[in-house]
Amino acid sequence: MRIGLLADLHANREALTACLKALRRAGCERLVFLGDLVGYGADPAWVVDTVREHVAAGAIAVQGNHDAAVLAPEQARLHEQARAAIAWTRDRLDGEQLRFLRELPLQVAEDDRLYVHANAWDPAGWGYVDSLLAAQRSLAATDRRITFCGHVHEPALYYDSTLPGAAAYFEPRPGTPIPLLPSRRWLAIVGTCGQPRDGNPAACCAWYDTGSRQLAILRVPYDHEAAAARIRAAGLPEVFARRLLGED
Repeated sequence: MRIGLLADLHANREALTACLKALRRAGCERLVFLGDLVGYGADPAWVVDTVREHVAAGAIAVQGNHDAAVLAPEQARLHEQARAAIAWTRDRLDGEQLRFLRELPLQVAEDDRLYVHANAWDPAGWGYVDSLLAAQRSLAATDRRITFCGHVHEPALYYDSTLPGAAAYFEPRPGTPIPLLPSRRWLAIVGTCGQPRDGNPAACCAWYDTGSRQLAILRVPYDHEAAAARIRAAGLPEVFARRLLGED
């Protein structure tokens, strides 16, 4: 079975639409949404409803820190501009959409895989896997062979090295399938669908094939200028539009 993986959608309708089409073309039979459906972008209601429809059809979704922030903004550890986007977002979600976000699990274990937004050692603490030490900490916190997560906004692949208590890093090349050897344990960060921050405006998603045990990162061009224009028209902070344009 080929599984499509999307993280950090961030209310970006245009990016999500393009990534869903790309994953269908890649032969994905199931979808997993790795959190942060909302925040930053101009289409939170549409994105939440789209994910709800896929979950009703058998997809998996977990809660991200921006999803949690919409539910409890007073507890969120976010910078001022992100807080402004959260307040704007909350006013545009109805009771059913908020309930859907509230009921999302922090993590889901399935077969040899763990799906979580930030990390496996403290899913509700939202710590970043942004170093070898953090990757090893997350790997040590689960008995699953592969952990899939988001939160960092750039794709990355870590695995347990031959040294005790250490992790190693591999930079995935978009479009090139990578065999996740069964003799190792892996942590894959699938990049961000809704808000790339690496200067490349193309959206990011991934697929994992349970038969061949291969992972591929995809970069998907989409109408990022339209998405940025919608952010500006909504009156959201300008920085979120500039990021989509690769300007920040």
